[in-house]
This record gives sequence, C-alpha cells and structure tokens, in this order.
Amino acid sequence: MNSSDEEAGRSAAADKSGASVWVADDDRSIRWVLEKALERAGLPARMFASAADVLEALATEQPRVLVSDIRMPGTSGIDLLLEVKRRAPGLPVIIMTAYSDLESAVSAFQGGAFEYLTKPFDVDKAIALVRRALDEGAPQREPATESVALPEILGQAPAMQEVFRAIGRLSQSSATVLLTGESGSGKEVVARALHRHSTRASGPFIALNTAAIPRDLLESELFGHERGAFTGAQATRRGRFEQAEGGTLFLDEIGDMPADLQTRLLRVLSDGFFYRVGGQQPIKADARVIAATHQDLEGLVRAGRFREDLFHRLNVIRLRLPPLRERREDIPLLARHFLARSAKELGVEPKRLTEEALQFLSQLPLPGNVRQLENLCHWLMVLAPAQSIRVEDLPAELRAGTVVAAAIPVAGAADAVSGGPAIDTGGTSAAVAADGGAVRFAPGDWRTGLRAEVRKRLEAGESSVMDALARDFETVVIGTVLDALHGRRIDAAVRLGLGRNTITRKIRELKLEHSPE
Repeated sequence: MNSSDEEAGRSAAADKSGASVWVADDDRSIRWVLEKALERAGLPARMFASAADVLEALATEQPRVLVSDIRMPGTSGIDLLLEVKRRAPGLPVIIMTAYSDLESAVSAFQGGAFEYLTKPFDVDKAIALVRRALDEGAPQREPATESVALPEILGQAPAMQEVFRAIGRLSQSSATVLLTGESGSGKEVVARALHRHSTRASGPFIALNTAAIPRDLLESELFGHERGAFTGAQATRRGRFEQAEGGTLFLDEIGDMPADLQTRLLRVLSDGFFYRVGGQQPIKADARVIAATHQDLEGLVRAGRFREDLFHRLNVIRLRLPPLRERREDIPLLARHFLARSAKELGVEPKRLTEEALQFLSQLPLPGNVRQLENLCHWLMVLAPAQSIRVEDLPAELRAGTVVAAAIPVAGAADAVSGGPAIDTGGTSAAVAADGGAVRFAPGDWRTGLRAEVRKRLEAGESSVMDALARDFETVVIGTVLDALHGRRIDAAVRLGLGRNTITRKIRELKLEHSPE
C-alpha cells in the first residue's frame, strides 16, 4: 500500500470515528505533522489534500473545526472559507498561510475566519488554537441573552443609585446643575438623562465642550454674532444659548472657560439676558444650564483661575459621579451592555466574556472609567478571536498594567483597587500580594525605590508606566553588565541569559550602541 492509500485509509478510519477536526492542505508534510499532533492530543482528525475534497465531504457530514491552507490548487482557502460559512455559519475555520501579507489576513477575517495562523507555526500553539476553536464551536448551555431596551444609564452600585435618585428628584426642577467627576465617568450621559426626565424634555439638548473651542471663537459659539460683527461674519448666527431655547444647554469642561467669558456667563445666569457679538438688543436666555468638570473648581477659585461668584451660580445643585473603581460591581453589567451595543453597530453576534475575564476586568483600575471600558469592549468585539472572550484576549498592555495597579494603592483608593485595606508603610516598602497579604521589603531594598518611582509616576498621571519602567530596567541592567564586562557582548549575553541576536537587538533598541565590542 502506497502513502496515498495509507493516508486515505487513515482518513476513512477517522471518518468512521467521527472526526472533529478537518485539515485541508496540499502540502503532505503539513498534513502529517498536524495529524500526528492532533492524534497525540486525542482529537480525531481527517486530512484533505484539496478544498474540493472538503466541499464534497461537507455534503454529507460536518466537522467541529476546519483548518485550511489559504493557497491550494483549484479552489483557494478563502473561497473554501466563504462556501463553508455559507453552508455552516457556526463552524470555526482556522486559515493557515505561509504568505503573511495584509491582503490575505484581511480576506480571511472578512470571510469570517476564526483565526489566522502563519507558517511555520508552533505545533503546541496550533493545537491550543484548535482546542479553543472546538470550545467555541460547542453548543452553549445557556444562550447569550439579548439586550432589549437597555436603560440609558446602567448601574446597580449604591453610588449609582444615589445618582438615579437625584435625577428623579430633579425631574420637576429647572435648577442649574453642576456635574463633577473624573474624565470618562459619564457626565454627558447624566446631563442628557437630566434633560430627558425634566419638564424641558420636549426642547433641544445642546452640548458644548468649552475646552474644545478656540478661545477667540468661544464667545460667538455661546452667544452668536450679528452680521459684520467681525471679519468673516457674513451672516447673523445664533449661538448655543439661542439654539437651546426651551431646552437644556450642557457646558462641558466649564473649568477651562476663559476669564472674560466667565464674566459674560455670570451675567447671563444672573440677569437672564445676553447679547450676540456685535449686537445691541438683549436676548432672553430661556435654557436650563447644566455644567460639568473633572477639575476641582474650589481649587481653581482659590488659585484665582475661576470666578467665585460664577462658581456659586453654577453650584446650585451639585451631583458627583463616582469613578468606576467605586462601582466595581457594575463593570460586568456595563461590559455586557457595551459588547451588545458594539455588536449591533457592527451587525454581528455579540461576544461573551468568561467569568474569569469579568472578574479580571472588575479588578482593573480603569482610569478612563466608563469611556475606557466602552472602548475596550469595542476593541474586543473587533479583535478578540472567539465569541467567548478570555483573559488572554485582553490587550497585553492592560494585562501587564494590572501588576502595578493591584500592588500599589493610588490616591487612597487601595480598598477599591486591591480589594483590601490600605497599607500604611510607615516609611518602609510594602506591596499587596495577589492573595491579599503583604510582601514586605527592607527599607534599603532596591524594590523600595522602585515602588516609590511607580507611585510618583502614577500620581503625575503618567500612562504606559509598565512599558516605560521595563525599558528603564533593561537599560540599567544591560548597560551595567556591558560596562562591567568592558563591552564584550557575547560574554554579556551569557551572563544575562540572553541569545546573541537578542542582546544585539536590545543594545540597538535601547541606544546602547556606544558600548564597545
């Protein structure tokens, strides 16, 4: 019996046993390697030398996963993918290719590929990917619940319930409201809810970010201008106050408003009238004002950067929106909502977060708050390889950042970040361990200085702390070893446990080229 007959016999045997994985590749060596690897993994497999053979077999049966080369004689892997998706939309298809070009990758994913595997590949990783696809293709015990008529604001945490109560109490009032909270905490969403549940709901909701408009245009944006008021004013223009007549004017980032416009806004709030730029006739302001800021307005008042009388005019009703770290129990609810909404926008089935992924997300610091979580969910809908999202599917920088976030209490938020009480180090170094305990370092330990450096960068608002510190760490360690060994790269590679190519690349990346050979 020749090799082709032997392969056909193995395929027939696999067929009778109910092969769960089909592999299509015109390269016999690739088929052999994958067949042996799948056999060792206990995964029944069936091998095909062409896409036509796969399509013929699909007429009577179906695997749980298909692994296909992208370039084969006759029908291509992409055409096979499209036909398989037409016949069996839920069948995961892994596309293999030795030609890792952009067009192939885009075509594969546009066609609905589960994942894109470039040759040569690590066999263990390929088998892990097949197992993942098998899990994905398995029927779900509980179908994903669809989001129907989701509320405008989501939140079960006590802090959010207070916000809901405040919106309810303010529903019959037109009082000026000042919303405070960190960037991304949902101030505009709450402003829209205040408008929607007010007596002015039938009127317009007009939003203006005062920090996004150039200083010399902001006055015209707010109050409008008359024709000929300045160069380029070829027609009379209504400002945001007039556009919001009978409704609500939302002034975001009010703390960034220039001093001269603060004075004009104070006059409107005090007198109820304003003038267009270049205008002579007073216009009645019939708009409820809701202002928002992430800044400490009291501090700006003390620093002389914000008018105290305007602050008191705006601060009639103040509503503080909690950061996400103070409402961690809402993260799973919000994540599911954002995934469902993103899926609807993309016209695809919503993906699901595993319980482990939800727990992981719930422990992240998420300094960008709800906005960051929303952007993350959209990223996952587009780039996560499977319908079921695991921890390893999260962006690498997010996974790396949790080491810092979980170990170092920031701005008194240790309870929220680590899930345990804040640790008063008393001048010594302490880090919260993963199990909730503390790993203590001696005052002279190098990690004490590292911890202080991390805290300093966090308090300065620096992002990508992990990447920056990792680069600094490598620069110091590799540079010191090179200096100690008088620039002998091969010796340094041995002492560092690095390969020769690796240390050469690191020296170039870290700009240590001045070190002699």
